[in-house]
Amino acid sequence: MNYDVDAVRAQFPGLTRREGDRAAVFFDNPAGTQVARMAIDRMVESMVHRNANLGGLFTTSVLAVEDVAEAHRAAADFVNARDPDEIFFGQNMTTLTFALSRALGRTFRPGDEIVVTRMDHDANVSPWLMLAEDRGLVVRWLDFDLDTYEFDLARLRSLLSERTRLVAVGHASNLTGTVNDIAAISRMAHEVGALVYVDAVQYAPHGVIDVQALGCDFLVCSAYKFFGPHYGLAWGRRELLEGLTAYKVRPAKDTLPSKFVTGTTNREELAGIRGAIEYYAWVGQQFGKVPGACRRNQIIAGIGAMADHDLALTTRLIAGLQALDGIRIYGITDPAAFGRRVPTVSFRAAGVATEAIARHMAGKGIYLWHGHNYAIEPCRAMGILEDGGVVRVGLAHYNTPEEVDWFLSVLVGFLKSNA
Repeated sequence: MNYDVDAVRAQFPGLTRREGDRAAVFFDNPAGTQVARMAIDRMVESMVHRNANLGGLFTTSVLAVEDVAEAHRAAADFVNARDPDEIFFGQNMTTLTFALSRALGRTFRPGDEIVVTRMDHDANVSPWLMLAEDRGLVVRWLDFDLDTYEFDLARLRSLLSERTRLVAVGHASNLTGTVNDIAAISRMAHEVGALVYVDAVQYAPHGVIDVQALGCDFLVCSAYKFFGPHYGLAWGRRELLEGLTAYKVRPAKDTLPSKFVTGTTNREELAGIRGAIEYYAWVGQQFGKVPGACRRNQIIAGIGAMADHDLALTTRLIAGLQALDGIRIYGITDPAAFGRRVPTVSFRAAGVATEAIARHMAGKGIYLWHGHNYAIEPCRAMGILEDGGVVRVGLAHYNTPEEVDWFLSVLVGFLKSNA
């Protein structure tokens, strides 16, 4: 069946919002996508019919336990974990990273080295910098090429040594959109005995996550970036998680998956994450190529269908921006290399403040972000941190070619009026 964007949009109640006589345009997706109806329905079911704490002998508690187990199984399918017990949940990727960084930090010694990158969202930078300060660690920085917006992995090899304990890297940039070669980075890090910690927040809405193929040791993402509620999930290799000391209360279990749960499990959020993953599977069943019977295969097929639509929109948007005078795109613009980027497109217009563009777009019902977008290091490296950062257009599989064209026409009119 051909991809039907109208059928997809019907799965998102939030997309019915209007601004004046037009439908609102949601290009704010890198900061948070709209929530799929399946996720909302799962959350309502949890709150209405399964609302109890865990561990009781009565019906609603038993049902709540089942809900949590189902969320673990769905998340394991989503990232291709070997065991649902390798999954645990928390408020968001940032909170999970602070928790894991402290647990990992107990195993590090003064003088040990960690690698962080100039491309990452600050959620995968600041926790490690603070850990380094607390534990006396040496921080090594992996820069990206300011012309290609990609890493030269020969540079990474020069940073690694027998003292390297961890490499923290993003799967995809929330500013440039660059998709990084995590499998290659993992191989290089493991050659010197280092662990690899991956922020997959920006990649999750657009690409298939396979922790086995990536070869990483930890991976975290946030469901509100992939059509679910404001909650996050983490995966780690069982043997590593079992060897860490968790910061938790004494009655909490020391066994997985409960080991890293710091308080009462947010069951409605977990139900929502399950629903969001079920939505991927639904897309695969409806529009995917050979989705198969198992949920993992359906997820893969769904993401494939989404990615084809994403690619067409990205090509249209970037070509439209390149046709305008004074526009600089901060990211990969060669169509032949679009497989190495997600549909997050950041740009600046010569002589026009990024806030002015964002404000004008908001007035036209086009939702997008401007500024550094928590990508402190990338903006600093590109010399735009103190000058308004970028205008960021984040496309998703429910956006349409007509929305891209409307955005471009509004931008053209605004730039002409400010010439």
